[in-house]
Amino acid sequence: MSTSAGQKVTVDEASATTYQKGTSSTSVSALTTGDRVLVLGTTSGTTITATQVIVQPTGGESATSSAAAVAVPFQRGAPTTSKQVGQIPANWSQGSGTIVSGTAANKATEAALAAYPGGIVDRVVKLSNGDYNVHYIGVNWPHHVFVNQDFKVIGAE
Repeated sequence: MSTSAGQKVTVDEASATTYQKGTSSTSVSALTTGDRVLVLGTTSGTTITATQVIVQPTGGESATSSAAAVAVPFQRGAPTTSKQVGQIPANWSQGSGTIVSGTAANKATEAALAAYPGGIVDRVVKLSNGDYNVHYIGVNWPHHVFVNQDFKVIGAE
């Protein structure tokens, strides 16, 4: 498949790969050429081993959509001034926490992308208070999206 930036990527399906369309589970046979999808999994070069594939709804995108393209074009620009919205965990400091994967990381990623579409998530970190720091790259802002234990976005910086 191709990313929205036109880069060719290979998506490998694992036996445990799940598929979702809207709020319903589906199968790989529900995918059609041209569907926009969010692929969650591990990457190696231009290959993604998928744990979950989420089909983006057709038509206009809404702020509550949990799907986005695999990648977006990046245009280098001037650095933005630092800003924060919402609640940043009190004891958080850059580099703190434990990198996580699996279901929790996937749910945190979905919540972050729904609130701030267009970013590329390169890791999810579980903080000491149980919240998650979803680390965005490829966008000027936000760089960190904070998601609580109920997988609701609580802040960004």
